[in-house]
Amino acid sequence: MAFSTPTLHPLRRLWRYARGYRGDVVLAVLFSILNKIFDLAPPVLIGMAVDVVVNREDSFLAGLGVVDVDAQLLALGVLTLVLWALESVFEYLYQVKWRNLAQNIQHELRIDAYDHVQHLELSYFEDRSIGDLIAVLNDDVNQLERFLDVGANDIIQIGTTVLVVGSMFVIMIPEAAWLALLPIPFIIFGSITFQKKLTQRYARVREEVGLIGAMLSNNLSGIAVIKSYTAEKIERNRLAAASDRYRQRNRDAITFSSAFIPLIRMIIVVGFITILVYGGKMALNGELAVGAYSVLVFMTQRLLWPLTRLGATLDLYQRAMASTRRIFDLLDTQPKIRDGHFPLPLEQVRGEIVFDHVHFEYPLKASSDRPVPPTIEDLSLHIPAGHTVALVGPTGAGKSTVVKLLLRFYDVQRGRILLDGIDIRALRVRDLRQAIGLVSQEVYLFHGTVRENIAFGRPGAGMDEIIQAARIAEAHDFIMALPQGYETVVGERGQKLSGGQRQRISLARAVLKDPPILVLDEATSSVDNETEAAIQRSLDVIARNRTTIIIAHRLSTVRNAHRIFVMDRGRIVEQGTHDELLVADGLYAALWQVQTGSRTPIQV
Repeated sequence: MAFSTPTLHPLRRLWRYARGYRGDVVLAVLFSILNKIFDLAPPVLIGMAVDVVVNREDSFLAGLGVVDVDAQLLALGVLTLVLWALESVFEYLYQVKWRNLAQNIQHELRIDAYDHVQHLELSYFEDRSIGDLIAVLNDDVNQLERFLDVGANDIIQIGTTVLVVGSMFVIMIPEAAWLALLPIPFIIFGSITFQKKLTQRYARVREEVGLIGAMLSNNLSGIAVIKSYTAEKIERNRLAAASDRYRQRNRDAITFSSAFIPLIRMIIVVGFITILVYGGKMALNGELAVGAYSVLVFMTQRLLWPLTRLGATLDLYQRAMASTRRIFDLLDTQPKIRDGHFPLPLEQVRGEIVFDHVHFEYPLKASSDRPVPPTIEDLSLHIPAGHTVALVGPTGAGKSTVVKLLLRFYDVQRGRILLDGIDIRALRVRDLRQAIGLVSQEVYLFHGTVRENIAFGRPGAGMDEIIQAARIAEAHDFIMALPQGYETVVGERGQKLSGGQRQRISLARAVLKDPPILVLDEATSSVDNETEAAIQRSLDVIARNRTTIIIAHRLSTVRNAHRIFVMDRGRIVEQGTHDELLVADGLYAALWQVQTGSRTPIQV
């Protein structure tokens, strides 16, 4: 879920986001408070024990009816056991509640952020580093989890300590209570002011984390290129420079935050000395019971020393808020591709496609001030349902862009694209893309088994259907020759398979999806002749009664298409059958002659 309220503080937005867990939050806070109250009881028990030893039958417990000294000590022992047991019970309860809350919220936040990212347009990923996105979805979410796991409880217990112990001072020693409590506002104000100055420092730290993540992601994905160019040392130095910047940012924050505790200690000692000296004089003068004086001394320490952790707790809080801001900034990013509302059930798709005076140019990057020429300019074409058509032309003609527009990876700036007479912008994006099977030149196989990759578009498909799809794609034989057959793990990006094997598995994936429209974008451009022949045979089978769009540089793969559209600089410059285009002796004929070796390469 996304919120369009970026001006709100991250903590308030997090509270809104976690509305389903507010009951658990209340219980977790209650358990933290009760645990701290019972944790503060031992100093009181110590004071009561001192009171029993000093005053015997005149002690505080004697006034409650327990006159015998041995009985008083026994009662203190039983009370101690009960209070320690209650403290332990509530410590268990608050840990379970806070930790589960941390797990639940980080789980939902990561899933929601990931789902939101999946629905952003393709240009978003082209303009932003994948490593930076991974840092937000993983590291930033984990940073928030660490705060909810530990920091939230610490803040609540420090607040409880100040309130409970401060109340005791006011009740037991009102004359000096204000002196003991005087350092607290300075400590809290100093902590908040100190941590505000850390906010920007930690924001810069998070930025460096994203940059390092992006570099690692890019380098590990391109490890083969790094090795082939023996660039290991260069990339090591680049990472070392980025890591050093991260270290410097952290060092800046650490240097600043480390000064907090020593300064706070000096403020704390003022309150401790006040109770120690002033309370001691009152006890000597008989104005304060010795047991009460013991309680106050112990409580002063219990009150003030935990405040030294306030800096570390607020440090964790600021880190978490910096991460939370990045997460919600991601959720605030609005998709530019708006979903349509018109349903188009798969069984009703006929597959007629019309490009009606389409104009499109890629968005201008923020780092560039040069105008971008139109990639597609006044493009019109008609593909009847069930026909096989081809888009050919030199590199940069706009062929692959046509496919991206059809799939609504981008939206046209002018004109329209119709599927079965309906503007695709009016269709639900899910229905549109379910109707289209894409086999791209850049085959992406996920880390998993061959079976899982073929069934990617239909996870519930049976094994018989998977095998049948593999047979149509002429992939079954080589799959069975693999060590575990269909259960063989293909590795990251399918690296354990050859390019031709990956391409045929990709084709089997599209066959199993059984879409009304099939798009092959340079599907045979990087495979050997044998694989090309196998794919061509498969196409002869799966293209029947299906709208098929073939984008190819190898013209031999499209010569049997019902119609061939020749593109150049974003326009259709020729169209017709293979024979008609050869007779026309235009761009297509020139490309054909170059590929068949009857003419030298043309300049395009």
